[in-house]
Order: sequence, then structure tokens, then C-alpha cells
Amino acid sequence: MRLAWRSLATVGLASMALFVVAACGGGGSDNESASTTTESSGTPTVGVDDLTADFAAMKTLKPLASEGKGMIGVLLPDTTTSTRYVQYDAPNMKKAFETAGLSSSQFKIDNAHGSTSTMQQQAEADINAGASVLLIDPLDPGSGAAIESKAESQGVKVIDYDRLVTGGPKDRYYVSFNNVQVGQLIGQGMVDCLSAWKVSKPQILVMSGAPTDNNAKLFAQGYNGVLDPKFSDGTYTKVGAPAGTWDAPTAATTFEQQFTAHPNMNAVLMPNDDTNNAVVAVLQKDKVKPMTFPTTGQDAAPTGLQNILLGYQCGTVYKPYFAEAQAAAALALYLRAGKTPPSSLVNDTTKDTTLNADIKSVYTKPFWVTKENMADTVVKDGTITASALCTPKVAQACKDAGIQ
Repeated sequence: MRLAWRSLATVGLASMALFVVAACGGGGSDNESASTTTESSGTPTVGVDDLTADFAAMKTLKPLASEGKGMIGVLLPDTTTSTRYVQYDAPNMKKAFETAGLSSSQFKIDNAHGSTSTMQQQAEADINAGASVLLIDPLDPGSGAAIESKAESQGVKVIDYDRLVTGGPKDRYYVSFNNVQVGQLIGQGMVDCLSAWKVSKPQILVMSGAPTDNNAKLFAQGYNGVLDPKFSDGTYTKVGAPAGTWDAPTAATTFEQQFTAHPNMNAVLMPNDDTNNAVVAVLQKDKVKPMTFPTTGQDAAPTGLQNILLGYQCGTVYKPYFAEAQAAAALALYLRAGKTPPSSLVNDTTKDTTLNADIKSVYTKPFWVTKENMADTVVKDGTITASALCTPKVAQACKDAGIQ
């Protein structure tokens, strides 16, 4: 999630409430026009439910943008562990800031390309350039906390973006999804798919994300909570739970080793579309038939969506990145203007277990996307176009799913 595409709109939570869509059922996101309000002080008020795919809510924040001072710096982690940062986060952030009226000199979006030292340098450059707010999606909690501590000492407000920076400043904010509930969607998606695909005596390999990623731990908490009772009562068998990774080649190697060691395996829980695509490639190489070997994913990546259409993946957690990016941009604009963000935006808290403190949080809404509801979620929202999704290899499957 990162899972990372990590790592979109199910990525659904206001006040920790999740709209759960059945693994092989329907569901959609609400893209009605924003209904923002203005406080008596004249400050526009935006809530998470206003953050629709048309970015209309961001237009209402133009007075806030004109009132604020300093640059907003955005630090994204990499381009390899998930395609989301290049395909979705960066362009959605840019659109959100520009729609709110910021000029190109008033915000800056950088990618660290997997290097903690590069992110540190980018953060220092932003601070030296007069940043008043930093949005940080760290490569690991330690390096993220170091950046945030330096920023806070310079009077810069910090926001954890997508991943919680455990051990960061107590007065920071966090923008993401309820990642335990994201994991629950994945776990329930596997349960529903095993039934729908009529897999008898499920023998499940449980794969996880990188242990350095706090989100990976929360995803695991969610899906293990769903599956462990079934392992305990013998309904399912867990054949293994190897060390986690967000690296696709590593995931492929690990899966092949596990498949060789456990030839009776007939399902894999995976919390990411990109790493799951590596698993699917092995299944296809071994000529495993569609809709016989359930796998899961997260991020609604193009490869994941295509694997769902082809019957090699049950579903994916769709976290509308347009909503998460707008939430982060809106929060940054309030902090840049020296305003307290409204409770309609900062709608929950997240426990930082390192600090034993509750971090003020913004949660947007996730969905479980399957073949049955794909047209009404990721395609309808414009996260991916039918032409981009429906390449020749999935053209007929798209047509069968009503995607044209």
C-alpha cells in the first residue's frame, strides 16, 4: 500500500467507518458535487465526503490558498515498489494544488527514488526554499522521523502521507485510509472468493508487505484477523507466511520456493497488486487455470485489474487516490494559512505505538473491487480509462464485465 498502486476511492472511511463491498459483489464511489461550507470567520470548510473525482472542493479553498504563506513540499518515496506514486499521487497532488489556486512556485513534488538520503536532501532543499508545510511518505519510519524532527525545529508543519511515521512529532497530522480495515477487505475478499470459486480444502500462503512499512503491519493485522479463526478451526490451512516484501522479483522467487515446498497450495493472500502480478506470472507459467487459484491485491493497479478480469485475482482494494491527494492538499492549505482544520476533514486519530500517542488523522474511503463492480468504481471514477484497461488480451473480458 502502500501497497502499495501501495502501495484508491476504497480506499472508504469517515469516522473509522468502512463501506465494505463483498469480494465478488458490487459497490461504487460517490462523485456528486462538493457541498463545502464556510465558517462564520470566512474560512471555507471542506470534509472528506466532499473530495470527489471532479476536484470541485479544491476550488472552494482558493481564499485559503491566497491567505497562506510559504511553499508546500511533497516528498514521495519511490517509483518501483508501487506505480501509484507516479501514476496517481503526484499528478493528483498537482491538480489539487493548482485547482485551489497555488502557482507552481508555491508547491513542489519530489520523489526520492528509493533513497533515504535523497529524501533527506529534498526535505532540506524545501525547508531552505521557505517551505511552511511538508507532506512526507517515508521510505521507513526512522528516516521519516528524522526529517520531521528537523522540519519541526525549523517551524515547518508536517503531515504523514499514506504511511504513519511512527516516532514523529506528536502534533503532526496523518492522511491515509484505515489500514487495518484495508487488510480486513483483503481478508474478506479471499474468504468470499474461495467460496465463489469453489476451492475445496483451502491451502493458503499468506504473503505480506515489507516489515519496515508500518502500513504492512496494519494490513496484516486486518487480514490475519479475518483468516486466523478459520485457520484455528481447521476450515483453512495456512501453508506458510514467508518474510514480507514489496519487491516483485523477490515476491516471485519466494512464491516459487513456497509452491515447490507446498504443491498442495491452492490460494495466496497478497496485499499488493504489483507483487501479486509476479505470483500470477508464475501461475500462468505453470499453466494453472483461471478461477481455480485465488489471489488478492491492493491499489487497483492496471495489472491487478486485468488479472481480476482474467480470473487470476479475486479483487483489489481500491483506494481513490484522488480523494487521498485532495485530503492531504486541503490539510496542507489549512496549516499553511495558520488555520485549524475542520473536524469534517480531520475525522479520526491513529495510535503511534512508538510515542503511545494519538495522531490527528484524515481517513478517506476504500472499496473492494471485483469483476462485477469494476465498471462502476475505478472506470467510472476515471482512475483508469476503458481504453487503457482493455488491451487486446483482456478485451473480451472487459466486454463481459460491461467495460467498453
